[in-house]
Amino acid sequence: MARERASQRIPDRLRLALTKCKNEAMINKIVASAAAAVADIPHGATVMIGGFGTAGMPSGLIDALIAQGACDLTIVNNNAGNAETGLAALLKSKRVRKIICSFPRQTDSYVFDALYHAGEIELELVPQGNLAERIRAAGAGIGAFFTPTGYGTLLAEGKETRLIDGRHYVLEYPIHADVALIKADRGDRWGNLVYRKTARNFGPIMAAAAKCTIAQVREVVELGELDPEVIVTPGIFVQRVVQLAGAATLVQPQAAA
Repeated sequence: MARERASQRIPDRLRLALTKCKNEAMINKIVASAAAAVADIPHGATVMIGGFGTAGMPSGLIDALIAQGACDLTIVNNNAGNAETGLAALLKSKRVRKIICSFPRQTDSYVFDALYHAGEIELELVPQGNLAERIRAAGAGIGAFFTPTGYGTLLAEGKETRLIDGRHYVLEYPIHADVALIKADRGDRWGNLVYRKTARNFGPIMAAAAKCTIAQVREVVELGELDPEVIVTPGIFVQRVVQLAGAATLVQPQAAA
């Protein structure tokens, strides 16, 4: 009886704070394996894949997605795969219907080249700055934006244009995704992430643009080990974290002439 009366004396604000602390203590976004992390990605999903070439590419998650079997996918990535690993392996498995990227051709992009020339994959070519901004706009809740990049080229055909302060602009729309697969250096069970140098690239903006972000990390650390001042992607943008041993970042191949 006394305990009940004491409970009634706890201010509502304090009760809410205590409930919040209890809920936060229970948050755990760590997933046991890459296979479990990607298990529910459906056929026909739009999937963003982080990386600039092989730097920051979540190869372990891509391999798990290939094994999982989802097909008819739309992939958003800066490139269109290197050799026959990672993204290129996903393309080779013929699970991808369309790819949205800015740099589809380089010395070892032969898997994409063969599929494209055979008419087995659709390409939406987007200038790199526009690609980054369209992804960022999705995460920021921006409905559309005007950019001068692409005006007067084939990439602007069929799009709304406008003259603003004497300069021509093209209207571009955000790119949203069902899932983002990204790679970070370290993360905690709340989903907070830090990256390793330029392997960061598209990871942060893709995390914000997707309904479900899955992060492959080299190391999972305890809460509080990541300095809040250096956390790049807050856990609010990440739904799943899986620790995978990562190979050293490869050197980006030179573009084909």
